Amino acid sequence: MSLQQEVMSAMKEAMKAKDAVALESLRAIKSVLLMAQTEAGAKTELSQDEEIKIVQKLVKQRKDSAAIYLEQKRADLAEPELAQAEIIAQFLPAQLSEDEIEKVVLEVIAASGAQGMKDMGKVMGVVSGRLAGKADGKTISSIVKSKLI
Repeated sequence: MSLQQEVMSAMKEAMKAKDAVALESLRAIKSVLLMAQTEAGAKTELSQDEEIKIVQKLVKQRKDSAAIYLEQKRADLAEPELAQAEIIAQFLPAQLSEDEIEKVVLEVIAASGAQGMKDMGKVMGVVSGRLAGKADGKTISSIVKSKLI
């Protein structure tokens, strides 16, 4: 079942349950997927990797917004953003733990012979490619930094 079909099915369930937060989150996914499909020069169908990147971006946007709201001491605005991020994240593959990410980072560093921060870009590119959709870029970056220093 494609991501769009899963989202439509979840939207029906959210409508039946009268879950406004879930419905808003699911409509956001549907909207962004439709926009990506109808862009000029876009293929008719999105690949699974493209869909995952889109959903990751939505989750990141919600989390970033919530962080800004919390900095400004606006928990009332942060809570719905975090709730939406949680609902949207259900459509992502299972995320790896920091220990699992660290293992991949160490493997890449050993294989590439990276030494120091000057090789961070090279390591990040390979690790990000391997863990696409399975780990947050910020987490990967912090682990790579800690291992290359």
